[in-house]
Amino acid sequence: MARQSEERVPVIQVTGLKKKYKLGQIGGGTLTADLQSWWARVRGKEDPNLVIGTDTRLFGTTFMALNGIDLTVYQGEALGIIGRNGAGKSTFLKVLSRITAPTEGEIRLKGRVASMLEVGTGFNNEMTGRENIYMNGAILGMTKAEVDAKIDQIIEFSECGEFIDTPVKRYSSGMFVKLAFAVAAHLDSEIMVMDEVLAVGDMKFQQKCLGKMSDVAGQEGRTVLYVSHNMSTIRQLCTRCIVLDKGKLIYDGDVETAIAIYMDTTDVNVTHYDLRNVGRQVPSAGHRLFVEELRFVGKESSVFADNEPIVIQITWKANERFDGVNMKMNLHYRDGSAVGITHPVNLGAAEPGKTYRTQFSFDPGLLGEGQYFFYLDVFEKSLTSPICLDKPNVEFHFEVTGTDLTMPEWPTGWGRIHFPPVKLLESEAE
Repeated sequence: MARQSEERVPVIQVTGLKKKYKLGQIGGGTLTADLQSWWARVRGKEDPNLVIGTDTRLFGTTFMALNGIDLTVYQGEALGIIGRNGAGKSTFLKVLSRITAPTEGEIRLKGRVASMLEVGTGFNNEMTGRENIYMNGAILGMTKAEVDAKIDQIIEFSECGEFIDTPVKRYSSGMFVKLAFAVAAHLDSEIMVMDEVLAVGDMKFQQKCLGKMSDVAGQEGRTVLYVSHNMSTIRQLCTRCIVLDKGKLIYDGDVETAIAIYMDTTDVNVTHYDLRNVGRQVPSAGHRLFVEELRFVGKESSVFADNEPIVIQITWKANERFDGVNMKMNLHYRDGSAVGITHPVNLGAAEPGKTYRTQFSFDPGLLGEGQYFFYLDVFEKSLTSPICLDKPNVEFHFEVTGTDLTMPEWPTGWGRIHFPPVKLLESEAE
């Protein structure tokens, strides 16, 4: 037992980590603009550089994204990091990756960190895929000869071979993910940091990536930190899991216990979501069309009986002309397991510069009792495949309660769909 404990080599040690942001205090971009803003505030005047519609009451308000994190991660561990949106997961990884500095606390890292925090992180759009591989290797301190020895494996794994000498600005989001993951997984780094990146790739490639990450942690002895809202991938990959909530670490230990605690932190009483300042799941989302808010209509909570229609309103703005805007909901059970995708709804044509309010109704009648969430996916149909227009990176939570007392309860492993009653057509004795 003593020898086993000696083999546990700490590679990440975090002590008293805090990260504080000041809301609304954004620089003007030049020293002149910053001096103008400062002088206006001193005189009690309106800031001449303030974006129209900004609430000046937010100036000086602080927000603790991380509030006292203590954590030790050991070599060869696959650590899952879960929590609600805004819990501090991405901020934590950015601090570990030295993208942003902590306000307080200490971080000790043993080894190089390969980070993949969003699609295309660390890529230069004007450079080819091959050139980006060499650039990422150089950032990690590898020589050209060391990258040469790995490049064939990277290209083969990425499945981007025929496009490897094409500028990556022409890559789809899926191709970005494939190449970026291949680079992070194969170049020599002791610590891999992944933030919800597999949500963009196809299912086959996701499984391929999860298998590679398992090998990286188990066979190669490297350390993996993985953030995801998909609990099935957390279960499949991670040997240990932490739960963040409101910037604090509220659990560290067994994966199943962590998932249960995380699910208890979900809030089904939120009925209004402001989407103007939230991230998007793909880089192209939110530019041609932007969803500003979503609300559950006529409810003080997002709890619905299974015979009660769920009425939802979205407010969105078109930045160009569309013949038809389509919307669907990607539905999940509260543990992240997929339930299904709704039929697309045509929201109609749109004119540039106009804001639209659209209501639609969803029938939860076939869903079993429990808590669910959905992602909103707004897209444009094309001859080949749908083109994403907007996809806010927000889970919209709701709960379904049963009204049929004759319906038996069963374990969640049986699925979350309640089938309509089976109709007896005929029964007779011979």
